[in-house]
Amino acid sequence: MGPAFSQLSGGCHRLLCILLSLMVTYLLTGSISFLLQGLMHLQGKPVCSFDPEGLIFAAGVNSEMVKLYDLRSFDKGPFATFKMNYDRTCEWTSLKFSNDGKLILLATNGGFLRLVDAFKGAVLHTFGGYNNSKGVTLEASFTPDSQFLMIGSEDGKIHVWNGESGMKVAVLDGKHTGPITCLQFNPKFMTFASACSNMAFWLPTIDD
Repeated sequence: MGPAFSQLSGGCHRLLCILLSLMVTYLLTGSISFLLQGLMHLQGKPVCSFDPEGLIFAAGVNSEMVKLYDLRSFDKGPFATFKMNYDRTCEWTSLKFSNDGKLILLATNGGFLRLVDAFKGAVLHTFGGYNNSKGVTLEASFTPDSQFLMIGSEDGKIHVWNGESGMKVAVLDGKHTGPITCLQFNPKFMTFASACSNMAFWLPTIDD
């Protein structure tokens, strides 16, 4: 691990997410009181993410609203706001852009996740059919080509859907002994890692 080149302070709330833009100029942190480098505050519990180019960031607030900001003018407020139907049975736990920047994936601590058009804010698909009866924070992820999305489950299995059709295409069993709380795809290659208390690395197989 290399030495720290900067130390930031000023927050007193528990952090929910920390993200670094690709330009390595902006550090985005989300807490109970949303904060961007000490310069912007939003009320409510947030989830947040940068777009693939690192110029736009999205903030999901109170599990009912997505706000899009341009880093070059975020002090002027969001350039787009998408209001979603609020579901009182669960909360949003993560927000991710697809690699092509066209889609936003909203994961929840319930038994479903939503795929949203990043330009219009329309909900394209709602995916369910996986176990999360205890309200665990399960991580969802896109494949690098933005065509498929997946999420872990309470019973240790990984569920995969086609983003365009909305159809479930696979259920993968990595022999996890607990809920899969971490699931990350390599941004360039078709490999990914999943983890509960143990970690599994996944590689594609090609049939002869």
